[in-house]
Amino acid sequence: MAAEENVIAGTGAAVATSPGSAGVQSQAPGNATTVSNVAGATGGIAPGNLIETDIDDQLFRFQSEDTSLMSLMLKAKKVKVNSPEVEHYMIDEQRSTLTTDSAVAASNSVQFVLPLVSDDQDIPRDYHTLLIPDVDGYTPDGQTVTPGKSLMVFVTGRDATTNNPIVRAVNGPKKSKDDAFCTTPAIPAGTKIKLLANAMYETQKEVDPDLIVPRPTVVYLQKRGMNQVVSDYFEAQKKHIPFSQSLIAEQAILNFKRASNRTLWAGHRGKFPVKVPKLGEQMIYFTEGIRWQFKRELQHTGKWTIEKLIALAKMFFTGEDVPKSAILLAGKNLLEELQCIDFSKHPEIQIATKQNPIGWVVTSIHTVFGDIDIKREPTLDVLGWSNSGALIGENRLVHYTYSQQHEFKDRVEGEEATRKGIIVWDGLALKGACHIWIDGEGHKANADATTYTIWDSEDAPADDDLVENRVYLLTQDCPGINASAQNGQMWQYKGAAGWVEFSGEIIAD
Repeated sequence: MAAEENVIAGTGAAVATSPGSAGVQSQAPGNATTVSNVAGATGGIAPGNLIETDIDDQLFRFQSEDTSLMSLMLKAKKVKVNSPEVEHYMIDEQRSTLTTDSAVAASNSVQFVLPLVSDDQDIPRDYHTLLIPDVDGYTPDGQTVTPGKSLMVFVTGRDATTNNPIVRAVNGPKKSKDDAFCTTPAIPAGTKIKLLANAMYETQKEVDPDLIVPRPTVVYLQKRGMNQVVSDYFEAQKKHIPFSQSLIAEQAILNFKRASNRTLWAGHRGKFPVKVPKLGEQMIYFTEGIRWQFKRELQHTGKWTIEKLIALAKMFFTGEDVPKSAILLAGKNLLEELQCIDFSKHPEIQIATKQNPIGWVVTSIHTVFGDIDIKREPTLDVLGWSNSGALIGENRLVHYTYSQQHEFKDRVEGEEATRKGIIVWDGLALKGACHIWIDGEGHKANADATTYTIWDSEDAPADDDLVENRVYLLTQDCPGINASAQNGQMWQYKGAAGWVEFSGEIIAD
């Protein structure tokens, strides 16, 4: 103990301290909890005088509201895996819309090849029925067009050369009203086709299985740990307050949770080998934060209005992947803007404070599309995303764990001290395509994300507002884009190809 006592007496080197977030020189990073280190970090307080005049108990609690994303992860579906590299299947809803890549010319043939884009060719199987909304069907006698009553086709086989489905019109044109089969109608290129149920003949019991081959992405799970070392001498001191291992541990764990929460938001995926003394080469993994996992990003500028908020709810709760609930984790500036929206002109929109199942007090906004719970996420402010937020489906998160969280307690070899620690090896991934990142910082979107803008003008976007492949969600009729561009529709700018109505599916350009 003599060496430590010499340091306490002031004959040893002082402990280097650094400022906390408020600028107070109160941090002694990477140091064990000994009397020496505490004395150095607190201005030389001697043994027996470790006194703090006012301890705020809240400071040492595990505040889930400070680490909102981690709290959601701990409530999410947990999947135990046997490798730190996980094949994650993000899109969990089947496709319902197909697209033709070339035109079909009208002819007298009773069946024809339906030319689909390469990603869609294998989806419709034999005996499936397909609806083509943009092509009008005919009356049962095949002689009269029925405007607004779409054409339906039936899959009879597959073309051996192109792998496209061979189809037959169900309510198409006929050369004679007494013919049993319809002829081939004209179908434009780029036509959207809706996948319907199969149709079986009267004694049939076997059909091809639906072709469901999801495309995985690889998620890395990051091993994270927290250690604390407390000397026997420090623990033996008679302190005026219970400044003991429990309080030290709680503060350390809270700091560990906050750092981990920042990683869950903004970490970048990677791995490389490291050389470990006596153990050789080992791999170290870095998990990817969910900020970089979003496939839909709303590029927002200007003031938030009730119309924009309803458009956001519509975009989130409609489409291919519909979540059961929504929570918006927002930076402080975005939260302030949403709170300041004038709801007086829309009494049907209810805004209230409530406690959600996790135990947070949230601001809940009720719309006809669904409820959005809004919660401030302090970590977004720390990361410089105060104007941004993440609209997340609570039941669309997956918590992958390679090893369960566990604690350990060891004696430090050759020292009179105890080492305690926590080790976790896990990662968080988004499931489904409903999630939306709201970018209010003007940052560049993820390379594989579809970007959206809420557009509230009759004129088409121009100059800096016009971005190739961006989807514009219209909050009023916009003849500048297209004569048929109406309020509530989504239109995508395809550069030289001009404007096309967006189907609502997630397309990585």
